[in-house]
Amino acid sequence: MLRIAVAQFNATVGDLTGNVERIIDCAAQAKARGAQVLLTPELALCGYPAEDLLLRPDFYRACRRALDDLAARVEGIALIVGFPEENDGACYNAAAVIEDGQTREIYRKIRLPNYEVFDEKRYFEAGTDACVVTLGGVRCGINICADIWEPGAAELAHAAGAELLLVLNASPCHLEKQQERAQVLGERVAATGMAAIYANLVGGQDELVFDGASFALDAQGGCRMRLPAFEEALGIVDYDHGRLHSDDLAEELSVEAEAYRALVLGVHDYIGKSGFKGALIGLSGGIDSALTLCVAVDALGADKVQAVMMPSPYTAQMSLDDSREMIRQLGCTYDEIAIAPAMATYESMLAPLFAGLPADTTEENIQARIRGNILMALSNKSGKLVLTTGNKSEMAVGYCTLYGDMAGGFAVIKDVYKTLVYRLARYRNTLCSGAPVIPENIIVRPPSAELKPDQKDQDSLPEYEVLDAIVRAYMEEDRSPREIIAAGLPEADVRRVVRLLRIAEYKRRQSPVGIRITPRGFGKDWRYPITNRYQDEF
Repeated sequence: MLRIAVAQFNATVGDLTGNVERIIDCAAQAKARGAQVLLTPELALCGYPAEDLLLRPDFYRACRRALDDLAARVEGIALIVGFPEENDGACYNAAAVIEDGQTREIYRKIRLPNYEVFDEKRYFEAGTDACVVTLGGVRCGINICADIWEPGAAELAHAAGAELLLVLNASPCHLEKQQERAQVLGERVAATGMAAIYANLVGGQDELVFDGASFALDAQGGCRMRLPAFEEALGIVDYDHGRLHSDDLAEELSVEAEAYRALVLGVHDYIGKSGFKGALIGLSGGIDSALTLCVAVDALGADKVQAVMMPSPYTAQMSLDDSREMIRQLGCTYDEIAIAPAMATYESMLAPLFAGLPADTTEENIQARIRGNILMALSNKSGKLVLTTGNKSEMAVGYCTLYGDMAGGFAVIKDVYKTLVYRLARYRNTLCSGAPVIPENIIVRPPSAELKPDQKDQDSLPEYEVLDAIVRAYMEEDRSPREIIAAGLPEADVRRVVRLLRIAEYKRRQSPVGIRITPRGFGKDWRYPITNRYQDEF
């Protein structure tokens, strides 16, 4: 029997010393539980994605020194460690098999993804050979992440004599990604007849969140191990004559739980790994800032979160009351700063230049920018990072103000559609033992920016169910407007939304980085030109 430990841990990009210590700690725990092999995630040594650090020769030298240090300090257990390798001028996404202080074998990733958020062909050359190593009497083949997403690499390992497939992964999450991984790995299992063990990275790295949820499939495709999502874990799997056994079988999450936990982990790691002292949030009494505040408190603790309410003459008393109730429930720092004096000053300053011109969105944007200035001033003084509160629906159509509500350092719900915002608010309230954290008023009242009297979002936008369906079809599925209309969505709304989406590109390019939870976010995997005269197919 071969006992394999799966180290699902939170690596930090570039923290070679810290990552080595984490692997050593995982190895000690694995040994204590009788494991003979420790399987780590893809590029666990340096963190993923290391991006253009991988263009630096000194980075590869430092990684090799860290790998040698790791090998010298671990005894009594074999390690399979992901690392970036430079060899004779070529660079590879690799996995080292370390045993008895030596690197026995090195596997080089064969399939290099160059889609969605991945740019591996920018950094690496593809490997060509299988790697099969005998560990505890079992012939183990090694694959790395994208190797299993299409036929070839797993079959090559099987042809070379492997009976068990060990897969190192740094697979970022999007909603329902775990089911996709199980299906894809199941196809490799069916094609080769090998059981497979899948170790995935966990943690936040800029806009990406890695959900862990490592798992193992037996030779019949049955799931025999599943580690918890969005948390570190060390799993144990026993392989015995083709059969797998494990006591680790975590429950799968609902879509709402998956999305919410991804946001919490993303905020926790972005703030923590970047060294900020906490978070600042402009609270409005609306659902977007309410959800963002809940995420921040759950990620960081109430003591590290400051909410600031900045009422204007157009702010409803209900907005103030609901915001105060949220603060009472959550217990974070709260301040109110009225912006009417600043609005009056701006009006006086600009009156000679605006003489004879009607009021329009200019005056609305000034309010948003006053609030942005206040938040950034507080951020500068406190060392806390401003979390912006705009959602994906607004970001898509530019329903946001540059240097106003877009001002900040991290966009928590940038990839969360408005319709999902409501679902997540309901979900967060189910986690409360007492009164709901997000007051019912916030959830049921019509959304409004409150920048002029009786303003509603739907004065300017289609209903969010329609808006979100159009954005999803155009942006995530690359469907033409003609196809979207043929699918039954209103032509007038399609034309309007597609136009808004296209002309808002200059805004999005200046927006803060934000957490990605859908198959395509407005970030690394959305690269449209700002200056663009292409005419869509209607």
